[in-house]
Amino acid sequence: MKIATAFRSFVVWAVLAGSTLAQSPGAPAAPDSRFQIPATDEGLPGAGPIRRLEWFRNLWVQRRAGWAARQELDRHSLVFLGDSITQGWGDAMGGNFPGVKVANRGISGDTSRGMLVRLEEDVLSLQPTGVVLLLGTNDLEEGADPETIAGNLRLIVARLKQHDPRMPVILCDVFPSAASKSRPADKIKRLNALYAAVAKGQTQVTRIETWKLFANAAGDAKPEEFPDLLHPNAVGYAKWAAALRPVLATLGYLENTPDAFVPEPGFVSLFNGRDLTGWGFRTNEFAGLTKSTDRRYVARHGRLIVTTPTEGSRVEQLWTTRSFPMNFTLKLEFRATPNADSGIFIRKPQLQCRDYPLAGPYKELKRYKAQDWNEVVIVVKDNVAHCTCNGEVLEAALPVPATGPIGLEGDSGQMEYRRIRLREDR
Repeated sequence: MKIATAFRSFVVWAVLAGSTLAQSPGAPAAPDSRFQIPATDEGLPGAGPIRRLEWFRNLWVQRRAGWAARQELDRHSLVFLGDSITQGWGDAMGGNFPGVKVANRGISGDTSRGMLVRLEEDVLSLQPTGVVLLLGTNDLEEGADPETIAGNLRLIVARLKQHDPRMPVILCDVFPSAASKSRPADKIKRLNALYAAVAKGQTQVTRIETWKLFANAAGDAKPEEFPDLLHPNAVGYAKWAAALRPVLATLGYLENTPDAFVPEPGFVSLFNGRDLTGWGFRTNEFAGLTKSTDRRYVARHGRLIVTTPTEGSRVEQLWTTRSFPMNFTLKLEFRATPNADSGIFIRKPQLQCRDYPLAGPYKELKRYKAQDWNEVVIVVKDNVAHCTCNGEVLEAALPVPATGPIGLEGDSGQMEYRRIRLREDR
């Protein structure tokens, strides 16, 4: 079904539903009738399964009626839309995002089409500040093919964009599960690849690679994080929250105060924390600008952010306008979203700077802190660089040219850098 046709069906269904509720003033309406699952699929938007088992019908009414009663309280929230994995986080999302007004709109057992049907009432009526999406796993259990599920996601994203083209949408990859749960790894990987295609070119959509964050070598859920191979435990939820926080910070929901860090004696900041002065592409400097011309690099509250490319992967490089011919010690901190790929250029050669456990190449680091801040120290002496991460050696003797600038690369995922400072050594 094409998007335009689907939207027309959606509008017709919504109007008919509203008319039905408004008519026959002498006949009492069934309790919570506007929150009930439609009896048939006729006229509903999207495609694929909608569950109608009695337990699910009851839960659907119960949760949606409860939300309607607190609609004003939840207005202008960051809305989490999903199924039992989202519902299981609790109304306050486990307290993982302090200072952020959140609203949980997860219903256990829901499908992507079910979420599309209730999008207007449960999400858009709140005038949300943003939407976090996790959907599709239950569709697989019901036998839906990945293409159908991705089609529903496309309709959801299109409707969110129509509602507010500037509203952030965070799309989480479908989590791994298991074939024993009717959610085999190959279908989930196919579905996530289709999700990436939906997000491609959508500037308001930020996709997070949460499947790779959780999958084991076979592509299935890890029992130590998903005891029933479907729902995360406290460890799994903590990892999901950690994956979201850097993106929420970039979008302005978190970490909105300046970094008060002061360099150690002898060190000079290469990044002022406010704008891109002293940095640029090869042919120009972004003096006084908070964003590069392509908006890939952003200065925000002490962080130099390499944003997630809408293409999924796109190589870009930002350089200091200065060159450094002397021996020096360079220190900085970085934070990566799951599987993010970046790099630090030392005069010219690149030191891979990534979400190392997932993206490599230094997968055996013991002190790396996933989706948290890690310190890199690069000591250049006599054109050889000694590089460490949290004190563990990355490169013991990396040859570098006699002079050149410092650079930061963007490839895939989001990478943040802060506290970039350099000391000239003898």
